[in-house]
Parts: sequence; C-alpha cells; structure tokens
Amino acid sequence: MNIKTLIAAASAVAALAGAQTAAAQTYPDRPIRLLVGYAPGGPVDTTARVFAKYLGDKLGQTVVVENRAGASGMIASDATAKATPDGYMLGFAASPTLTMSPLVQRSTLFDPRKDFSLIGLVVDYANVLLIGPQIPAKNVGELVTYAREHPEAVSFGSAGIGASNHLSAELLKKQSQASMLHVPYRGNSPAMMDVVSGKVTFMFDITSTAIPFVKSGKARALAVTSKTRNPELPDVPTMMEAGMKDYEVVGWYALVGPKKLPDAVTARLTQALSEVSKDPAFRQAMTESGYTINAGDSKALQARIDREYALWSDVIQTAKIQAN
Repeated sequence: MNIKTLIAAASAVAALAGAQTAAAQTYPDRPIRLLVGYAPGGPVDTTARVFAKYLGDKLGQTVVVENRAGASGMIASDATAKATPDGYMLGFAASPTLTMSPLVQRSTLFDPRKDFSLIGLVVDYANVLLIGPQIPAKNVGELVTYAREHPEAVSFGSAGIGASNHLSAELLKKQSQASMLHVPYRGNSPAMMDVVSGKVTFMFDITSTAIPFVKSGKARALAVTSKTRNPELPDVPTMMEAGMKDYEVVGWYALVGPKKLPDAVTARLTQALSEVSKDPAFRQAMTESGYTINAGDSKALQARIDREYALWSDVIQTAKIQAN
C-alpha cells in the first residue's frame, strides 16, 4: 500500500469518526425503538411502555416499544446486541434474559456479560411465594417440613423451564434439601390458576401480578424474595425472615444498547434514565405496581449481571436443568 492510499484511508476514517461524533452530539433526532423480548400485555411489556413514555419525554423524542417475543426474551436481546451502535435501537432487558436463559438454553447468541453497552437499572422486583388457600402450611418453615416428611406430595408451578419463578423454587429446594416436584406451564397465568385450585402446592410469582391474588384472598403469600419487605405487602416476611438464610432473589429491568455506543449517546441516555428515576409520577406508578425504583448506573448493572450469572449457573448445574 503506497503513501497516497494510506493518507486516503486515514482521511476516510477521520471523516467517518467526525460524522459519528456530530451525529452523537445531536442525538436523538428521530424516534428510538425499544425492544421488549416478551409478548404484549405481560409485566415486562406493560412496564416498558410506561418507561418508554417517560424516557421519551426526557429525551424530547418518541420512544416506540417493539415486541420481539421468543426464546425467553433472547431474540430481542440478540437483536439489541447486534444493532447499529447509534442509540436508535435499545433494549428493555429483564434480568432472566441476561442471567438465566443463556445458561438454561446453553445459547451462544450473545454473552450477557460482554456484548452490551449497559446504560443502567430501571426497577427491581421481587417474587412472592404463593400457596392456595386450602394448603395448611402457615409459613415457609411448615411448607419445608411438610415437603421433607411427604417427599412426593409437594409440587410447584412455573412459567416454564428456566423461568425466574422456576429457578426461585429450585433455589428454595436446594437450600432446604426438600423434595419438590416441578410442574412447568406455558406462562404464569395457568400456573396460578392451578395454585388457586390446589392442583399444585405453590409457586413464586412477580409482585405486580401476585398482589391482586393475595389481596383478594385467592392465594396466600408466605414470603417475598427480596431482602426487605414489600410496601404493598407489609405483613408478609422476607424469605430470610422466614428462616431461609441468605435467600435473596431480586429481578430487575434495565436499559441496554449494543456494544460500542458513542460516549455522547451513552451520556445522554444515562442522564435521561436518571431523570426518569427521579420523576415523582413515574416513581408512584412503579411503586403501585409493586416495583422498587433502582437508579443503579452501568457499573451497578454490570455487577448485578456478573453476580447473578454465577448464582444461577450453580443452581442450574445442581438441578441439572436444560431446556428441550
């Protein structure tokens, strides 16, 4: 390659870098697509739509939710990871997609620890251990004791193999060393119906959908999986208060983008996310739905991914879980 060719190549690279910098400085100047890996109407989708409205207000641009359901959220996350790194395609990531599903499905689509630009956390959510009103156990200890004494009598439902509520129950099973049969369903709703009717003994369900069943008396809450009690269920103990030492399962939603987002774009999104987390109306909407605001930055999000990836890797290996 001669000197003229080298100079031309260097000039082209500089021009491209200059154009990218200029574009980043005017970001955003057109609508942003926010990918959601679950079907419309579910808790991830409904929360993402509320968040998109507030994020758009802070950015001064429309944020459009786009559902790409399938593979436990991994289709949307894979598309996010492979998007052009300009900030116009982002992901509203649910923690199971980045810390559970890749392990259960043994996927090589993306590495959740390396293949994203992490913007920050949006909200945390806990699961609630629910049993039907006809089940005699009054607390977690009694449930565990009964499972140990009747090794074929206790079952738990879930939204499917590798779902957050499946692994929450597997963690209880691992820590209590009690026999419990997993009954997977195609979604939370049919599993909950069988808990209410007594066909399965218990299940873990996200707070936002569990609370109506608890308040209506259709199911009883034995514990929440967070470190502290949920404000909407103040009389329900945590799993640790109920005697399960070191048991803490807290899911989260986060804003992520493809790797190598320009610094200016990342900074603008980080600022907007911080503004959303401080908005009183957004905070109230999330609290009423059973969520806890989490304004953790990219470093906090990275730490959560790394820690939970290791936790669930151990649980999945112990239980020998693998999707079909």
